[in-house]
Amino acid sequence: KVSPLSVIAVYSIKGGVGKTTTAFELACRSAAAGHRTLLWDLDLQGGAGFLLGQPVQKIPRAVAVFRRGGKLRQQVQETPFPNLFLLPADESLRILPNALAQLGERERLTSLTHLLAGEFPRIILDCPPAMNEVSDQIIGAADLIVLPLPPSPLAMRAIETVREELLHNHPNPPPLLPMLSMLDTRRTLHREVLAGEAAGWPAIPFASAIEQIAARRAPIDSFAKSSKGAKAFAALYLRVEECLAEAKASRPAKAAPPPLPMAPQRTPPRAASHSWHSPPPESRFIRGLRWLLRV
Repeated sequence: KVSPLSVIAVYSIKGGVGKTTTAFELACRSAAAGHRTLLWDLDLQGGAGFLLGQPVQKIPRAVAVFRRGGKLRQQVQETPFPNLFLLPADESLRILPNALAQLGERERLTSLTHLLAGEFPRIILDCPPAMNEVSDQIIGAADLIVLPLPPSPLAMRAIETVREELLHNHPNPPPLLPMLSMLDTRRTLHREVLAGEAAGWPAIPFASAIEQIAARRAPIDSFAKSSKGAKAFAALYLRVEECLAEAKASRPAKAAPPPLPMAPQRTPPRAASHSWHSPPPESRFIRGLRWLLRV
């Protein structure tokens, strides 16, 4: 039986490539299509929460959901958009690699996403730009990795790094969907990349309407639906849906993750030795006091 849960990781080892904007747009489109969608921000900068208009967390606690006994569901927040929910990030995620290493559970993120599967059939991960314990967990949990890359020769090297990581360290890696971000077809180099190594990839143009997503904190369809940027994100979302369907049909089903260890339970207080209906035995002090009062 095919699991209804789909985990989409928007990941890149480089920063500043439009990763958060892409995750935000995919999440908004998934929610608009009728899927209850969770956008899980794993980047301590908290860009996804900013785009959704959420206030900065007063108490840093995002890392706590990964610990044993962490209150995962209690940190999920509603957003202004129907069917779209947020697990926010904060500065506490700075210690997430160490926290995961100390736990020693390589499928911790996988187990957490499965805990949420009954409520959110779509989970989109906005990932930090790193290759460490966190990225290992992301790759293990994802059904599809969307990899935004700017059209430059140096950026093209990043895809080879990610592919090598998938092949060497993950026996059953998820499919990889590379995409171009910030494409400017007025530039010769960008056109050459689009026609060469990136031929057939989804491509998001460098456009003022896309920059307005962050300024307005709103999906591009809400203010520039007929723009090239909106059409490009619509095409990307359709490609993601196609890749998910292909992956579910052809990729071996994931083994069920191990159950999460329970938080240690406090020892209940020892019951009193006397019956609730009878008074407790008197101490020597009380017996002595009664004797004095009778004198």
